[in-house]
Amino acid sequence: MLLREIKDIYHKELDSIYPKEEVDSFFYLTISHFLDLERFALAIQPNLTLPKEEEQPLFEVLAQLRLEKPIQYILGSAHFMDMEFIVNEHVLIPRPETEELVRWIIEEQNHHTTPCILDIGTGSGCIAISLAKALDNTNVLALDISHKALEVARENARRNEVGVEFVQADIMQLESLEREIDIIVSNPPYVRMLEKEKMKPNVIGNEPSIALFVPDDDPLLFYRRIIQFAIRNLKQGGWLYLEINQYLGKETKALLKDKFVEIELRKDIFGKERMLGARIDK
Repeated sequence: MLLREIKDIYHKELDSIYPKEEVDSFFYLTISHFLDLERFALAIQPNLTLPKEEEQPLFEVLAQLRLEKPIQYILGSAHFMDMEFIVNEHVLIPRPETEELVRWIIEEQNHHTTPCILDIGTGSGCIAISLAKALDNTNVLALDISHKALEVARENARRNEVGVEFVQADIMQLESLEREIDIIVSNPPYVRMLEKEKMKPNVIGNEPSIALFVPDDDPLLFYRRIIQFAIRNLKQGGWLYLEINQYLGKETKALLKDKFVEIELRKDIFGKERMLGARIDK
């Protein structure tokens, strides 16, 4: 079958479920993954024909996309900060907004000589690994409650050739790691149940709920606890960076006012209040 015919089938089967541009993206990610073909391959070779054995995985992906399974889980990988990360149902799919948080930290903190950085709720390890890759002589720790998530994160660190120390612990119970920390970063659960209906079905039905949702009556519970932990464990003058719920920026910022200075609430590329940074002043 001609490759362009398979692309047409993708659109025929999926355009009623996803935007056309997203279907294009699915198709090109799939041929890149299985056939090592770039996006421009169809333009250069409009009559490119695939043998049956090369067609099969493309149609297997299509079948899973019809069930609204995320393309990253189907292919088993996602790109973040110009690196490839393994992802599965035990970890969230890395998102562009989180890249913005990582770039902010790199821009502000590249002057440290040997900083100790802690990533709370590391999931796939994308934040911790990206910081370890970008910042020289950095001691990076990555914490998560999930053993399965840490297995994924360890493999991602190995594949991306960085050293990260992984710790299995519950931040809601943890008091200290018995070391002074220069930077704490976290992208904790922050989606209220009332916001669930606004989310795409493929997120709700596939990504781990433990990493997404918080109760409507206490949506900032993880932030309060992380801030308490930061107050006890950050060095004087150390920094805390948080990815936050776009609807609760001011409320989250208010939690920092007693012990932190230089508090900055930042918007993401979509104009949503999505990041907080602050320096501790004990």
